[in-house]
Amino acid sequence: MQESEAKTHLTVYYRVGCHLCDEMTALLCEFQDELEFTFGLVDIDADAELTVRFNADVPVVAWGERILFRHFFDEAILRQALQHG
Repeated sequence: MQESEAKTHLTVYYRVGCHLCDEMTALLCEFQDELEFTFGLVDIDADAELTVRFNADVPVVAWGERILFRHFFDEAILRQALQHG
């Protein structure tokens, strides 16, 4: 990858104190370098609209508006999305 190319940026919608959210971020960290992506965390409880949208679904991993997976990490879906867009 050339320095000028931007890495894919994912968003993780999470809730503080959520063990599934902690597991999700740990697993994403393991694959960041290999699959060349970054991710940011968004606390759904800091935004009423996000709380309503994702309340029972966290963690949610999204690429832009596209939700890749909810609740549990899915390596196959992550690889497919990042390799094929």
